[in-house]
Amino acid sequence: MSRLGRLIKALFYLFSVSILWLVLRALFRLRVYGRRNIPKDGAILIARHRSYWDIPLLAVAVGGRQQIRFVARKTLMRNPALAILIRLYAIPIDRESFRLSDYRRVLAAIEARELVGIFPEGTTKGAKGPKIGVARFAERTGQKILPVRLVAHGPYPPHYPFHFPRVEVRFGRPFHLEELARALPPWIGREERYERLSLMLMERIDQVEREG
Repeated sequence: MSRLGRLIKALFYLFSVSILWLVLRALFRLRVYGRRNIPKDGAILIARHRSYWDIPLLAVAVGGRQQIRFVARKTLMRNPALAILIRLYAIPIDRESFRLSDYRRVLAAIEARELVGIFPEGTTKGAKGPKIGVARFAERTGQKILPVRLVAHGPYPPHYPFHFPRVEVRFGRPFHLEELARALPPWIGREERYERLSLMLMERIDQVEREG
């Protein structure tokens, strides 16, 4: 992409997030805490996935000057309106048949020090537990992990058309995977290690407190 193309892309993102901020501030009485914890040199941003509202809420909470590239399932591109946004600002993957090409695209974004958003559970619909992808990417790249907790005071997802909860987006302190790995015994196998680390990542999300 040319320099002009990148500039237009960045300006469109900034404009879109600014408009979304006004809408979400009104609907959700949105409050953001701990924004200073967002690294300027990128991170793997992780959060629980309870609603499709999670994505715009997180984008607005980060702000328009720093883009989040969410890992998104490829099937969302069947919607023509979403397809354009996903191509520009997300990393589309085949969630049902995760391929080497999918892995490399996510890896490249993390290594480029972008702010890459991943929902470890992968879906809003009855996930049995977190996938191990975040742990694998964090171990491979050595990149920081940024835990984010969305706290809804009321029904979430919202009960339409009038019952929108008050929402807080809380950014925790970034950390490296090694901080969690130290608590694991050295004798466990590779897959079990990833599974335990993934569960520990979810605990970190749930422990994020409100910061000024």
